[in-house]
Amino acid sequence: MEPTDLTVGGRVRVEERQVPGPEGAPEITLLILSPASPRGPVGGIFNIHGGGMILGDRRSGVELNLPYVADGDAVVVSVEYRLAPEHPDPAPVEDCYAGLAWTAKHASELGIDPDRLIIVGGSAGGGLAAGTALLARDRAFPDLSHQILICPMLDDRFATHSSRMLDGEGVWDRNANLFGWTALLGERRGGPDVSPYAAPARAQDLTGLPRTYIDTGSVEVFRDEILDYATRLSQAGVNVDLHMWGGAFHASDMIAGHAAVSRASNATRDEFIRRALEA
Repeated sequence: MEPTDLTVGGRVRVEERQVPGPEGAPEITLLILSPASPRGPVGGIFNIHGGGMILGDRRSGVELNLPYVADGDAVVVSVEYRLAPEHPDPAPVEDCYAGLAWTAKHASELGIDPDRLIIVGGSAGGGLAAGTALLARDRAFPDLSHQILICPMLDDRFATHSSRMLDGEGVWDRNANLFGWTALLGERRGGPDVSPYAAPARAQDLTGLPRTYIDTGSVEVFRDEILDYATRLSQAGVNVDLHMWGGAFHASDMIAGHAAVSRASNATRDEFIRRALEA
């Protein structure tokens, strides 16, 4: 398969930067995609890739955000965080926070309007995005306008029906989920000593979080924890757009993008992100 042209025929400027990581940790790499012909400050998308906490890099899935840059509506910053099990919690979420904080501090230089800073992640990246948003709230920097949580991985406890319902089916079943969470948390998985920044479903206080888009398929290991998280966000006063797509499975909007439900899911999310960038 041909690699994606991240420049979109010259409409996107591609840059990579080494920036400070968490205190006492190595530097992290950020992939920065910005309009080649900027027309003033635009919304910023801080992207966190998926991969079950164990796979992927800063370029994984970033092409989903390219249209916003090519259209001149956004700057995208995609973070390279350390992966489990070699780098267990809290390394991944702290790397993500360090990248987000650097992006916010350098918003003017990057051409980003600091009032339109959006965090986006899918699957494990969605869980890390939710955890990073909690860190940003609790550390009082930066202010996020929106969080886009795409089929996020939120709960290590395997207490819901959906967390146990798929065995040997789909692209991410209960066995893969157990492997991913154990890689991240080791013997702490499912026990009392897990931080809400690692497993955001454990967060007791969801007040003060940014406006949220969150989605799931109905045939999805993460389904029930997503529905619960969306409900509790809403009860905490957060403005939430929740979408559950009947018949969709984990990442089906990418794997089976031709399907009608995938087209509907992608179009709905795209419309929300474009509104967020204009807000």
